[in-house]
Parts: sequence; C-alpha cells; structure tokens
Amino acid sequence: MATSVDPVGSTRPFALFEWMIAGRYLRARRKEGFISVIAGFSFLGITLGVATLIIVMAVMNGFRTELLTKILGINGHVVVQPIDGPLTDFAQVAERLAKVNDVKFVIPLVEGQALASSPSASGGVLVRGLRAQDLGKLQLVSRTIRDGTLEGFDDGEGVLIGRRLADQLGLRAGDTLQLVTPKGAVTPMGVTPQIKSYRVAAIFEIGMSEYDAAFVFLPFAEAQAYFNREDDASAIEVYLEHPDQVADAKPLLQQAAGRSVYLLDWRDRNRTFFSALEVERNVMFLILTLIVLVAALNIVSGLIMLVKDKGRDIAILRTMGATSGAVMRVFLITGASIGVVGTLAGFALGMIVCWNIEAIRAFMAYVTNTELFSPEIYFLSRLPADPNVGETATVVLMAMALSVIATLYPSWRAARLDPVEALRYE
Repeated sequence: MATSVDPVGSTRPFALFEWMIAGRYLRARRKEGFISVIAGFSFLGITLGVATLIIVMAVMNGFRTELLTKILGINGHVVVQPIDGPLTDFAQVAERLAKVNDVKFVIPLVEGQALASSPSASGGVLVRGLRAQDLGKLQLVSRTIRDGTLEGFDDGEGVLIGRRLADQLGLRAGDTLQLVTPKGAVTPMGVTPQIKSYRVAAIFEIGMSEYDAAFVFLPFAEAQAYFNREDDASAIEVYLEHPDQVADAKPLLQQAAGRSVYLLDWRDRNRTFFSALEVERNVMFLILTLIVLVAALNIVSGLIMLVKDKGRDIAILRTMGATSGAVMRVFLITGASIGVVGTLAGFALGMIVCWNIEAIRAFMAYVTNTELFSPEIYFLSRLPADPNVGETATVVLMAMALSVIATLYPSWRAARLDPVEALRYE
C-alpha cells in the first residue's frame, strides 16, 4: 500500500527537520570558523553577563539584608524620647508601650558618649546602660559572646564590649577598661570629667565592624550613676514584630506613651544610607544589563554572516519546498539556542558563585595576599550573597528575551532571500 509523504512546506512549525538544520549550522565547518568564533563569543558574553548580574544583585541584596538585620538587631525599631521633662517614669511608659499590638518588647536605656582607654590605646565609644534581662532580649549581642560571661551582669560593675574594640585596646575578659566622659560632677571650679574603671565581663562579636568597635554595655543602674541621670532614662527603644509596618505602629505608640514624647523610627535614622544602597543597586543593574545587550548584538552579527554564507543552502531549501517561515524558524532556532543555552549556563554559574561567595573571597584574598572585603569600609566582616527568586527570574527571562529578539532581524533577512538571485550569483 502506497503512503503519501507531505511536502516539506506543509510540515508543522518547528518541525524536526528545522531543528536538525539549525543544529547543523551551529556545528560549523572549518571554513566557517570565524562564524563559530562569533557564536562562541556571543555564548560566552551572555553567560558571563547573566552570571555577573545574578552575583552582583545577590551580593547587594545580601549586603542590604545583613546590614538591616544587624542595625535592627541592636537598635530599636522606634526610639521614644521625652519632650517635656526627664523620663523618670520610664518603667510605667515602657509597660504601656509593651501592650501595643505588634510590639515584641521594649527596652529602657541610658546612653552617652565616652572615651574608652587601656594601657595600650584609647578611642571614642557609645556607652549604653541596659538591664541584664533586656540585654538577653538582644540576641544579636547575648548570643554572640566570644569571651567571658553575662552572669551577674546586673550585680557587678562589669562591662560588655565588642571584639574589634577589645582588639584595638588590647583587652580580654577580666581586664580593666577605663571610661572617661566630660559630663561629670559639678563643682565650684566647673564640671569635672567622670573617670571610672570597669572590669571587662564579656566580649561580643556581631559581625558589623562599626558596632563591634563602638559599643560598650553597662548595667542600667551603673550607667545612671556614671552619667548623673539619677532615676531617669535617656530613651525607650521599641522592637516590633514587623519592622516594615512601623508607620502603622507609631500613632498607637504615641497614644500609649501617655505623655509628650518624640518618636524616631528606623527608616528616619537610616534613610540616607539605605536610599544610597537602593540607587547603587538600580544603577548597577542597568550597567550590567548592557553586558547582556552587547552579547545579544553579537548574535545579530554572527547570524547575518551565517545568512550570507548559507545563501546557496537557503535557495536549495526553498526550491525543495521549504517555506519562508521554515527558513526563518531555522535561523531563529540557531540564534535563540545560543542565547538560551548561554543564559542557563550563566544562571548555573551565578548560583554556584553565590553559594560559595565567602569561600571564593577567602581564596582570592589568600592568593593575592590582600584584604578584599575590609570590614572598616563595608561594615560587615563577611561577604554576603542573598539571591532573590524574583530578581533572578527577571534576569534569566530578560536575557532570553533579548537573545530571541536579537535573532528576529537576521532570520527575517534569511526568509526574504530570493532563491533565484541566490543561485544565479553562486
């Protein structure tokens, strides 16, 4: 029984023969080596562009997340400060604030600046007086004790200092730290500096250089005595379950305070810093997108050269019954394959680097014998990477879309090629 064979022109779009021809064109012969080089550079460009975009966006996300975690882990989401007089009723105000919906906990504190010194060095510090029970709530501090202990913190005159401050002053747990503040006792001769020595009870390390080098924690009562505050507190810090909803919580806190207070939330205190990070992140995304765009333009040039080289092949396909749409799809598959495979390779490379970013940083620092991520400049002691699913998907889809769009013009030119003219001048 005879079987009828459909002509090539009647096959469905993206039929097997179109994929076979496109695959043949991707495996160029020796005389087409230059075209293969262009295709290779296009593939490499898209791979590196996508990988770079994913890595940079992940590092900037991780940098922002780590900073936000550290800043909000040691500073209150809302700071309540008195307006009409000293905060002598801090215990009652704190109790009322703690009952507000979405409040995690509240911490009254005494705060002041001082000069910390040891026999070997000295430096400015920010002294905070906290109760031991409140210090335990700051898990970023209480769970990062590297030397010493917090036991009996309220009873003695011990202090808690950061690791970088301890290294700068050459101190360890059990050593003596001297604090000097100009706000001392008032005498007939004027205000005399307050100078007192404390035993270093414990050393913490939260991983943010600015805090590890600047914070000194004193027992609450001792800080009151040191800064001559008698029975009042400097402020009350409020920690929320959902820091992003601080705008909704502020009116409730203002009402619950029961007295005239000024509320300062974490967004106001760090607005400039995080705004600068956001601008930098957006600019980096635009700049690095140009890498992918340039690689996509390489696909255009490579395909145009391939179309010129394959003019005779295209003419033969057309005379055998291939439609202009089939020819267009062959070159569309050829170019899109470079872009899609390059994008997937870039995605894989980017994720591998993100998962091992700290090990890579340590290795490069060891090989080059340099400090690639200075905590003094970048605030953090490790290089963070936090790939965002939405952003990563956007990068991958954008790269694929640019790659496919780049193939449209060369494919359209191939489809419009007149087979008669192509064979006449062959």
